[in-house]
Order: sequence, then C-alpha cells, then structure tokens
Amino acid sequence: MTGQGEGPAGLTVRRATPADADVLVAFNAALAWETEHKRLRPEVVSAGVRGVFADPARGFYTVAESGGEVVGQVMVTFEWSDWRNGWFWWVQSVYVRDGARRGGVFRALYREVARQAAADPTVIGIRLYVERDNARAQETYRSLGMAETGHLVMEEYPLPGRPKDVE
Repeated sequence: MTGQGEGPAGLTVRRATPADADVLVAFNAALAWETEHKRLRPEVVSAGVRGVFADPARGFYTVAESGGEVVGQVMVTFEWSDWRNGWFWWVQSVYVRDGARRGGVFRALYREVARQAAADPTVIGIRLYVERDNARAQETYRSLGMAETGHLVMEEYPLPGRPKDVE
C-alpha cells in the first residue's frame, strides 16, 4: 500500500515518511486551531504523529506535495467490523494548507486512499467524521461519494485522571 499518484497540476500524492513528521505536527496543530480553536500541546501531538510511524498498526499518513513542499495530509486509522468481517479505514487529520485549498488537494488525497483501500480485499469501507457546522467539507465529502450515516459520535474524553491534550 505504498502507492504514489499524480493529482491536479503536478500535485504528487505519496505515503508520508518519518521525515515528514514536523510538517504533520504543524498541520495537526493548525487543524485543531482552525476547526476547534484548541491549542494542542506540542509534545503530545509530536509524540502522537511519531507514534504512527513507530507502529503501522496505528495507521498511516498520506501527503500531497506541490513543488516539493507538503501542502496537504490525511491520516488513516483502522476499525475492525465484526458485523461485516472487514476493515473500515477512517480518514482523519484532514488538512490542506491555506494557499492550496479548493484546488483539488483533498480530492487527490482521498482518491489515493480510496485506491489503496479498493486494492485490499479486507477493506470494506471508508469513514470519516466531520464537524456538524462544516457545510463546505460535507459538500466535498458527498461529491466524492460519501454519505451521512445514522450514527452520532459520542465520547468520554479525557478519561478520569488523564491529562487534557490542549494547553
């Protein structure tokens, strides 16, 4: 699953490597601020990004480059479905740098992830979650063939006695 593809106007989509960790950390911090006005603790998000590279069972990152510079990212994590006897790939940490938005970067990233998922017979679907008020993102996801489910995401976070992830 180390495919590499071309996107619009010379955009290159590839599997991220540990050399990309600093930009992934920066993009995740920007994503948290832009979407939820949360300032992530740098040491926590850095350890989290590096943890993905240290243990492939946690997931993988795919990045888009333009002119040799990373301009977008997605992370994929895995959920086993006993009902369907297969893996769902969860698309997370979606971020496209401000100057590259609305230019097909996410579309290229998603298509590469979908291509890889389709090539793996154990993967049965792709999921993501999106903020309720982010109509623009929802429109983009629908245009790629995704549909809203009947599920509502709920959580207990952080667990009692655990530190918060924000400053």
